[in-house]
Amino acid sequence: MNSLLNLTKVALVAGASGLTGGHLVQALLRAPEYSRVIALSRRPLQVEHAKVANRIIKFSELEKSLAGTKADEAFCALGTTIKAAGSEDEFRKVDYDCVLEFARAAARAGAQRFVVVSSVGANRASKTFYLRVKGEMEEALRGLNFAATDVLQPGLLLGMRSELRPLELAAQIAMPLANLFLQGESKKYRGVSAEAVGRAMLGAARTGRKSFTRYTHDDIQRLAAWEKPAYKALEAKPAD
Repeated sequence: MNSLLNLTKVALVAGASGLTGGHLVQALLRAPEYSRVIALSRRPLQVEHAKVANRIIKFSELEKSLAGTKADEAFCALGTTIKAAGSEDEFRKVDYDCVLEFARAAARAGAQRFVVVSSVGANRASKTFYLRVKGEMEEALRGLNFAATDVLQPGLLLGMRSELRPLELAAQIAMPLANLFLQGESKKYRGVSAEAVGRAMLGAARTGRKSFTRYTHDDIQRLAAWEKPAYKALEAKPAD
Protein backbone atom coordinates (compact mmCIF):
# COMPACT_ATOMS: atom_id res chain seq x y z
CA MET A 1 0.00 0.00 0.00
CA ASN A 2 2.86 2.38 0.75
CA SER A 3 3.94 2.33 -2.89
CA LEU A 4 0.52 3.62 -3.91
CA LEU A 5 0.97 6.60 -1.60
CA ASN A 6 4.23 7.57 -3.27
CA LEU A 7 3.23 9.94 -6.05
CA THR A 8 6.74 10.66 -7.26
CA LYS A 9 7.78 7.40 -8.92
CA VAL A 10 9.42 7.50 -12.34
CA ALA A 11 8.81 4.60 -14.75
CA LEU A 12 11.21 3.72 -17.54
CA VAL A 13 9.59 1.82 -20.44
CA ALA A 14 11.25 0.03 -23.37
CA GLY A 15 9.13 -1.10 -26.30
CA ALA A 16 6.58 1.64 -25.73
CA SER A 17 5.49 1.76 -29.38
CA GLY A 18 4.64 -1.95 -29.53
CA LEU A 19 1.26 -3.58 -28.95
CA THR A 20 1.80 -4.53 -25.30
CA GLY A 21 4.03 -1.54 -24.58
CA GLY A 22 1.36 0.85 -25.78
CA HIS A 23 -1.19 -0.59 -23.37
CA LEU A 24 1.39 -0.51 -20.58
CA VAL A 25 2.07 3.19 -21.16
CA GLN A 26 -1.66 3.95 -20.97
CA ALA A 27 -1.92 1.99 -17.72
CA LEU A 28 1.01 3.87 -16.22
CA LEU A 29 -0.52 7.20 -17.21
CA ARG A 30 -3.71 6.29 -15.36
CA ALA A 31 -1.75 5.21 -12.28
CA PRO A 32 -1.57 8.01 -9.70
CA GLU A 33 1.66 6.78 -8.11
CA TYR A 34 3.74 7.65 -11.20
CA SER A 35 4.67 11.26 -11.80
CA ARG A 36 6.75 10.56 -14.91
CA VAL A 37 6.81 7.91 -17.64
CA ILE A 38 9.96 7.87 -19.75
CA ALA A 39 8.91 5.96 -22.85
CA LEU A 40 11.64 4.68 -25.15
CA SER A 41 10.68 3.89 -28.72
CA ARG A 42 12.07 3.73 -32.24
CA ARG A 43 9.25 5.89 -33.59
CA PRO A 44 7.21 8.73 -32.06
CA LEU A 45 4.32 7.72 -29.83
CA GLN A 46 0.86 8.97 -30.63
CA VAL A 47 0.42 10.00 -27.01
CA GLU A 48 0.11 13.48 -25.58
CA HIS A 49 0.21 13.62 -21.81
CA ALA A 50 1.95 15.79 -19.24
CA LYS A 51 3.53 12.72 -17.59
CA VAL A 52 5.09 11.31 -20.76
CA ALA A 53 8.64 11.93 -21.93
CA ASN A 54 9.00 10.08 -25.24
CA ARG A 55 12.60 9.47 -26.24
CA ILE A 56 13.23 8.25 -29.78
CA ILE A 57 16.33 6.10 -29.58
CA LYS A 58 18.47 3.54 -31.35
CA PHE A 59 18.87 0.60 -29.04
CA SER A 60 22.46 0.27 -30.22
CA GLU A 61 23.01 3.61 -28.47
CA LEU A 62 20.94 2.87 -25.38
CA GLU A 63 23.64 3.56 -22.82
CA LYS A 64 24.34 7.01 -24.28
CA SER A 65 20.62 7.78 -24.63
CA LEU A 66 19.95 7.09 -20.94
CA ALA A 67 23.03 8.79 -19.51
CA GLY A 68 21.99 10.78 -16.45
CA THR A 69 18.46 9.31 -16.40
CA LYS A 70 16.97 8.38 -13.03
CA ALA A 71 14.09 5.94 -12.59
CA ASP A 72 12.44 3.93 -9.82
CA GLU A 73 11.06 1.06 -11.89
CA ALA A 74 11.72 -0.31 -15.37
CA PHE A 75 9.28 -2.08 -17.67
CA CYS A 76 10.39 -4.02 -20.75
CA ALA A 77 7.97 -4.93 -23.54
CA LEU A 78 10.65 -5.49 -26.19
CA GLY A 79 10.13 -8.47 -28.44
CA THR A 80 9.86 -9.66 -32.00
CA THR A 81 9.41 -12.90 -33.94
CA ILE A 82 11.98 -14.83 -35.94
CA LYS A 83 9.95 -14.17 -39.08
CA ALA A 84 9.79 -10.42 -38.45
CA ALA A 85 13.44 -10.25 -37.42
CA GLY A 86 14.55 -12.14 -40.51
CA SER A 87 16.87 -14.62 -38.84
CA GLU A 88 17.60 -16.31 -35.53
CA ASP A 89 20.60 -14.04 -34.99
CA GLU A 90 18.51 -10.89 -35.47
CA PHE A 91 15.80 -12.27 -33.22
CA ARG A 92 18.34 -12.88 -30.47
CA LYS A 93 19.64 -9.32 -30.80
CA VAL A 94 16.20 -8.00 -29.85
CA ASP A 95 14.84 -10.56 -27.40
CA TYR A 96 18.08 -11.19 -25.55
CA ASP A 97 20.73 -8.54 -26.26
CA CYS A 98 18.43 -5.49 -26.25
CA VAL A 99 16.49 -6.69 -23.21
CA LEU A 100 19.68 -7.24 -21.23
CA GLU A 101 21.20 -3.95 -22.38
CA PHE A 102 18.04 -2.13 -21.29
CA ALA A 103 18.05 -3.94 -17.94
CA ARG A 104 21.65 -2.94 -17.26
CA ALA A 105 20.90 0.67 -18.24
CA ALA A 106 17.83 0.63 -15.96
CA ALA A 107 19.97 -0.63 -13.07
CA ARG A 108 22.44 2.20 -13.66
CA ALA A 109 19.50 4.61 -13.62
CA GLY A 110 18.63 3.39 -10.13
CA ALA A 111 15.62 1.17 -10.91
CA GLN A 112 14.92 -1.28 -8.10
CA ARG A 113 12.26 -3.26 -9.97
CA PHE A 114 12.38 -4.75 -13.46
CA VAL A 115 9.19 -6.04 -15.11
CA VAL A 116 9.53 -7.93 -18.40
CA VAL A 117 7.34 -9.82 -20.87
CA SER A 118 8.72 -13.26 -21.72
CA SER A 119 6.76 -16.30 -22.97
CA VAL A 120 4.98 -19.31 -21.58
CA GLY A 121 7.28 -22.30 -21.89
CA ALA A 122 10.48 -20.23 -21.71
CA ASN A 123 13.33 -22.54 -20.78
CA ARG A 124 17.04 -22.21 -21.46
CA ALA A 125 17.16 -25.99 -22.08
CA SER A 126 14.29 -25.96 -24.60
CA LYS A 127 14.84 -27.54 -28.02
CA THR A 128 12.79 -24.67 -29.48
CA PHE A 129 15.04 -21.72 -30.32
CA TYR A 130 12.43 -19.09 -29.44
CA LEU A 131 11.74 -20.56 -26.00
CA ARG A 132 15.42 -21.23 -25.37
CA VAL A 133 16.33 -17.58 -25.97
CA LYS A 134 13.50 -16.44 -23.71
CA GLY A 135 14.71 -18.81 -20.99
CA GLU A 136 18.29 -17.60 -21.33
CA MET A 137 17.05 -14.01 -21.09
CA GLU A 138 15.17 -14.77 -17.87
CA GLU A 139 18.19 -16.42 -16.26
CA ALA A 140 20.45 -13.54 -17.28
CA LEU A 141 18.04 -11.08 -15.65
CA ARG A 142 18.13 -13.08 -12.43
CA GLY A 143 21.87 -12.49 -12.34
CA LEU A 144 21.46 -8.69 -12.38
CA ASN A 145 20.15 -8.76 -8.81
CA PHE A 146 17.36 -6.21 -8.98
CA ALA A 147 15.51 -5.93 -5.67
CA ALA A 148 12.50 -7.25 -7.59
CA THR A 149 12.21 -8.92 -11.00
CA ASP A 150 8.78 -9.76 -12.40
CA VAL A 151 8.61 -12.05 -15.43
CA LEU A 152 5.28 -12.32 -17.24
CA GLN A 153 4.92 -15.49 -19.32
CA PRO A 154 1.81 -15.09 -21.50
CA GLY A 155 0.65 -17.44 -24.23
CA LEU A 156 -0.38 -16.06 -27.62
CA LEU A 157 -0.86 -12.30 -27.38
CA LEU A 158 -4.26 -11.27 -28.69
CA GLY A 159 -4.60 -7.87 -30.31
CA MET A 160 -4.64 -6.29 -33.73
CA ARG A 161 -1.19 -5.28 -34.96
CA SER A 162 -0.98 -3.21 -38.13
CA GLU A 163 1.31 -5.81 -39.72
CA LEU A 164 -0.81 -8.84 -38.78
CA ARG A 165 -0.39 -11.61 -41.37
CA PRO A 166 -3.18 -14.00 -42.56
CA LEU A 167 -1.97 -16.98 -40.48
CA GLU A 168 -1.58 -14.76 -37.41
CA LEU A 169 -5.07 -13.37 -37.96
CA ALA A 170 -6.46 -16.91 -38.14
CA ALA A 171 -4.72 -17.78 -34.88
CA GLN A 172 -6.16 -14.67 -33.23
CA ILE A 173 -9.66 -15.68 -34.30
CA ALA A 174 -9.29 -19.33 -33.26
CA MET A 175 -7.57 -18.75 -29.91
CA PRO A 176 -10.64 -17.77 -27.83
CA LEU A 177 -12.26 -21.10 -28.79
CA ALA A 178 -9.04 -23.01 -28.21
CA ASN A 179 -8.81 -21.45 -24.75
CA LEU A 180 -11.94 -23.37 -23.72
CA PHE A 181 -10.11 -26.66 -24.21
CA LEU A 182 -7.01 -25.60 -22.29
CA GLN A 183 -7.75 -26.63 -18.72
CA GLY A 184 -5.75 -27.58 -15.64
CA GLU A 185 -2.00 -27.36 -16.18
CA SER A 186 -2.65 -26.44 -19.82
CA LYS A 187 -4.41 -23.19 -18.87
CA LYS A 188 -1.08 -21.40 -18.85
CA TYR A 189 -0.96 -21.81 -22.64
CA ARG A 190 -4.17 -19.85 -23.17
CA GLY A 191 -4.04 -16.74 -25.32
CA VAL A 192 -4.35 -13.44 -23.48
CA SER A 193 -5.00 -9.92 -24.68
CA ALA A 194 -2.03 -7.61 -25.00
CA GLU A 195 -4.06 -5.03 -23.08
CA ALA A 196 -4.34 -7.41 -20.11
CA VAL A 197 -0.60 -8.08 -20.22
CA GLY A 198 0.16 -4.35 -20.28
CA ARG A 199 -2.07 -3.77 -17.27
CA ALA A 200 -0.60 -6.81 -15.53
CA MET A 201 2.89 -5.32 -15.85
CA LEU A 202 1.67 -2.43 -13.71
CA GLY A 203 -0.09 -4.90 -11.42
CA ALA A 204 3.15 -6.79 -10.88
CA ALA A 205 4.86 -3.59 -9.77
CA ARG A 206 1.98 -2.82 -7.43
CA THR A 207 2.33 -6.11 -5.55
CA GLY A 208 5.44 -4.74 -3.89
CA ARG A 209 7.05 -8.20 -3.95
CA LYS A 210 10.83 -8.21 -3.49
CA SER A 211 11.82 -11.37 -5.32
CA PHE A 212 12.31 -13.03 -8.70
CA THR A 213 8.77 -14.04 -9.66
CA ARG A 214 7.24 -15.63 -12.75
CA TYR A 215 3.57 -15.18 -13.68
CA THR A 216 1.57 -17.29 -16.15
CA HIS A 217 -1.96 -16.95 -17.56
CA ASP A 218 -4.15 -16.97 -14.44
CA ASP A 219 -1.66 -14.84 -12.52
CA ILE A 220 -1.58 -12.32 -15.38
CA GLN A 221 -5.37 -12.06 -15.44
CA ARG A 222 -5.46 -11.39 -11.69
CA LEU A 223 -2.64 -8.85 -11.87
CA ALA A 224 -4.49 -7.06 -14.68
CA ALA A 225 -7.40 -6.46 -12.29
CA TRP A 226 -5.14 -4.13 -10.23
CA GLU A 227 -7.21 -4.45 -7.04
CA LYS A 228 -5.30 -5.33 -3.87
CA PRO A 229 -7.62 -8.26 -2.93
CA ALA A 230 -6.57 -9.92 -6.19
CA TYR A 231 -2.94 -9.62 -5.18
CA LYS A 232 -3.58 -11.29 -1.83
CA ALA A 233 -5.16 -14.26 -3.60
CA LEU A 234 -2.38 -14.51 -6.15
CA GLU A 235 -0.17 -17.59 -6.06
CA ALA A 236 2.73 -16.90 -8.39
CA LYS A 237 4.85 -19.70 -9.77
CA PRO A 238 7.93 -19.81 -7.53
CA ALA A 239 11.32 -19.19 -9.08
CA ASP A 240 13.20 -22.43 -9.69
